[in-house]
Amino acid sequence: MTRFIAINRLSYDTWRMRLILTLLFIVGLAFSPSTASAFDIEETLREQHVQYQGSPELRVSQGGGMSLAQATESVRRRTGGRVLSAETKIQGGREVHYIKVIKDGKVKTHKVNGRQR
Repeated sequence: MTRFIAINRLSYDTWRMRLILTLLFIVGLAFSPSTASAFDIEETLREQHVQYQGSPELRVSQGGGMSLAQATESVRRRTGGRVLSAETKIQGGREVHYIKVIKDGKVKTHKVNGRQR
């Protein structure tokens, strides 16, 4: 005796919906960003804070390093702004000069490598 199982229209539609949803999910994964750089919060915050955007050429030590006066004058000439403050800190056996400059109403802090200690 053979039994036949009837497939009604309702179960057929359920399988079709599962297939469509699975395909949509796979397509969605294919177009989603694959790296975390799109969600890098630290990088976004760093770009928004003008204070930490110094010119890369100012961070490079020149020769034996710059004195605070030389670094201040260099930053003033390169930026065309007004120097608000300048200070020197020792980091890793080297002087690092932090110079705050105001230009167009924005204050930026520039970091310049100084002399070796």
